[in-house]
Amino acid sequence: MNTCMAGDTITTIGLGSCVGIVLYERTKNIAGLVHIMLPDSTKIRQNQNKLKFADTGIQALVEELEKQGLSRKNMIAKIAGGAKMFQFSSDTAMGNIGEKNVEAVREVLKQYGIKIVSEDVGLNYGRTIVFDPVTKDLTVVTAGKQTHII
Repeated sequence: MNTCMAGDTITTIGLGSCVGIVLYERTKNIAGLVHIMLPDSTKIRQNQNKLKFADTGIQALVEELEKQGLSRKNMIAKIAGGAKMFQFSSDTAMGNIGEKNVEAVREVLKQYGIKIVSEDVGLNYGRTIVFDPVTKDLTVVTAGKQTHII
């Protein structure tokens, strides 16, 4: 998890089944990003790294952005990642973790009343994302595909 202000960008590299969540307000040049790896912290014992879970990672990011002057009721989100990186003969939990991550992120953001304004999720390839808090552009870079902005 990290935050940035005007003059900087914020990025995360190598989103496969993981999901990158960017939170910001339309009228402020501050943003935050958390890179989550798993959907639910309650399913893992001794989970010291709360940032790797959708439920606790998003909570930490919301709280940090509130400390920096953003209002939860004005926050909006852009998300990317959640790919199905490996093909299994059956739809095992491991083979479907990207989809589970995306579902968990959507649910947690809904609980916080934070609207997702754009997303690039699913499919079968990894992503790197870069967010500019001034333009509000989330640049999505994928190997072998055209870079695009959401």
